Amino acid sequence: MKRYYKLILSILLLLIIVSIEPILGWISKFSGIDFSFLIAQKSNLILASISWLIIVLIRWIKSNILKRYDISKEDNLESRKLHTQINIIEKVVVFIIILTTIGLILLSFENIRKIGIGIFASAGLAGIIIGLSAQKVVGALLAGIQIAVTQPFRIDDAVLVENEWGWIEEINLTYVVVRLWDKRRLILPSTYFLEKPFQNWTRTNADIIGSIFLYTDYRISFEDLRNELTRLLNNTELWDKKVNVLQVTDSKESTIEIRILVSAKNSPTAWDLRVYIREKMIEFIQNNFPESLPKTRIIIDHNESTKA
Repeated sequence: MKRYYKLILSILLLLIIVSIEPILGWISKFSGIDFSFLIAQKSNLILASISWLIIVLIRWIKSNILKRYDISKEDNLESRKLHTQINIIEKVVVFIIILTTIGLILLSFENIRKIGIGIFASAGLAGIIIGLSAQKVVGALLAGIQIAVTQPFRIDDAVLVENEWGWIEEINLTYVVVRLWDKRRLILPSTYFLEKPFQNWTRTNADIIGSIFLYTDYRISFEDLRNELTRLLNNTELWDKKVNVLQVTDSKESTIEIRILVSAKNSPTAWDLRVYIREKMIEFIQNNFPESLPKTRIIIDHNESTKA
């Protein structure tokens, strides 16, 4: 019953407004209060109540469709795609209904209709100014619709934007809310994602490859490091058993750079896996190859120092 109370309430309100004339006439007869203005606005009240009923119906249908598609499960690409499309389409439809209803109600007033006709008759420069001032608003609305159609990202996608890492939490007509890893919210206009580059880590699927960099001395044993990496990955549930790579990617005067690539089922798990592997590999080097930790070498020539 709790799920249907808005729907029932909107239907009851419509029924009351339809029969408002005899109800208010009966109240006016005994109280002496004049309800002629409300009676005159009966058509506007019916229009507003019908619009509200349609909006409630749209949202009820949306919630019934989306509850069949759970975005909390691991393999949720199709669910996130559907949630994104339906949420934005619902916002567009509701926006159009509200705008149309307000316009029709305002046009029902004679004075406002005359003012509107006068403004349209002498649009000229005023129309250009209004058009320029509304350019960004219209652009943001069109950007929101374009995001719903093309879907460069979806609800709960992992993204890297403005050097911040997080998840898409809300997609509205004019702005997008990104939930950052530390629970802050980054709010960006919809046009941002069409004009500037950003990283989407879960565009086609949720699994992701993470990288870990280690810096050691030249005397480290790469084979032992590879064996230890494999052992660590096999003993953790964070790894999805797909990517296990250890490579020397750079060599400098005093250290070498070792890059480890590992894979996980999603970006939060990949983060935990990277932290875990980094910590355990450093411990392994400390305990088994302490002489291979990064160091600076200084050679002292005793013969030269004696001559001096």
